[in-house]
Amino acid sequence: MGEERIFVVFLVVAVVVLAARALAGRMRVPDAILMVVLGMAAGFVPGLPPVRVPPEVVLMGFLPPLVYHAAFFTAPREARADAVPIFTLAVGLTAVTTVAVAGTAYALLPGVGWAAAFAFGAAVAPTDAVAATSVIQRLGAPRRMVTILEGESLINDGVALTIFGLAVEALSTPFTAGHGAARLAQVAFVGVAYGLAVGLVVRRLRRRIQDPSSQIIVSLITPYLAFIPAENFGASGVLATVTAGFYLGTRSEGVLQPASRLVGNTFWRILVFLLESTLFVLLGLQIRQVLREPHGHTWTEVGWAALALAAVVVAVRLVWELATGPLAVLVPGGRRSRRGLGWRQRVVIGMGGMRGAISFAMALSVPVAAGPDRGVLVLLAALVVLITLVGQAPLLPVLLRRFGLIEPGRRRVESMRARHDALQAALARLDEMAAADEVDDRTADAFRQMLELRLQRVRNRLDTDGDTEGDDTALTSSRRVRRELVRAQRAKLQALYRKGRIGADTLREISSELDFEYSALTRRPRP
Repeated sequence: MGEERIFVVFLVVAVVVLAARALAGRMRVPDAILMVVLGMAAGFVPGLPPVRVPPEVVLMGFLPPLVYHAAFFTAPREARADAVPIFTLAVGLTAVTTVAVAGTAYALLPGVGWAAAFAFGAAVAPTDAVAATSVIQRLGAPRRMVTILEGESLINDGVALTIFGLAVEALSTPFTAGHGAARLAQVAFVGVAYGLAVGLVVRRLRRRIQDPSSQIIVSLITPYLAFIPAENFGASGVLATVTAGFYLGTRSEGVLQPASRLVGNTFWRILVFLLESTLFVLLGLQIRQVLREPHGHTWTEVGWAALALAAVVVAVRLVWELATGPLAVLVPGGRRSRRGLGWRQRVVIGMGGMRGAISFAMALSVPVAAGPDRGVLVLLAALVVLITLVGQAPLLPVLLRRFGLIEPGRRRVESMRARHDALQAALARLDEMAAADEVDDRTADAFRQMLELRLQRVRNRLDTDGDTEGDDTALTSSRRVRRELVRAQRAKLQALYRKGRIGADTLREISSELDFEYSALTRRPRP
């Protein structure tokens, strides 16, 4: 596409994202689903140029920062505690799903060879956790379920891309079990080793950088530094990026200054939102284009095949999740991992396996050597993604409510208790400094009053949450009063500026502090 067409497409993407965000809150539907559906609808706009994003743009441009961000912010303690369910899903289920889908595709499309069928199976095997976690987080599902879904999605991309690469190789070169095992070991081991090396080098570099803007630049190039070279010398770029992100994320304390962390977190939150949103809209636009292309089969055949493949994808995951629970005791640490994961939690996790844009990009990467059925494989992958997104996500809220898995206010109470303990620790340290004459009595009294005021405010919040037993009426009233107080301060600042009593720099400085406080008051509590 020319520059003008690219501009038009991104303008459409921006409009669709805004519309999806506006409708999502009212309809209580995940943003991702609306972005895909509205993206498909936008494909019917007269004059809109056909959209076909090269798969390498998705795999090389979008995937590295998304994977790196997820790995960087992975909770190490929680991930370690749930390592067994995460790895059984990410590795075992991905492999089983690939085989099951490949066998089904081979049976439904006799002209497809086994190599192409396995490439297709690997493409639709990995899950996209964004849609699932956005639903269950908003409703207040247990954090452990979110951790498992996010951890699975983080690793299964690398597993699926590895299988996909081996299947694509088999399309053009003789393939043996020994060759496959050697390549698998090379891809996994070299990818992890290279990612660790990148993490070590970047950590040393970031220790020497104090400027927050320079820190952001280094953090932005890190995922590409891990992903692209690893792919070029035959290793797994995803595993390299995950390793680098996880290593740096667990060692950010002492490496990054507080200012760098604050600016960096804001930058990455916005970047990931833009990348995910753009990816889902482009997925919708491309599905519309793929539906128009000839594929050599009747729509009845394609429809039944898509439903059968989607049913296999959903059924295999649900059966796997329910069946592997009792078998987990055979794995080291498996007995501990079963605690708190009953059949209800497993059903929700089993139904949380929606597919996303990465699956579609992998399907588009199937080479022409796959034969005349390549077009229908791409179409089927698009339909499986669409069916799982639109069909499964609406079921998650129903299941969570039916099974009683919603925990409203859990994170808010946990946050208040942590603040309470932290403030008490600060008061204890202040008393120690005063006793050792490290601070004069006047200064100690001033800070003690400030800390005690904050502590009393936290206690009031805890008492309110405990007394209302989930009723947010008192909390909502408190938030409303505090918002009005912030608005009054902002109005006074504007008046002082208009009268010439303060300058623009002072206005921006204090307004920024008020914006931070106001955003905390208006932010929807998340579990």
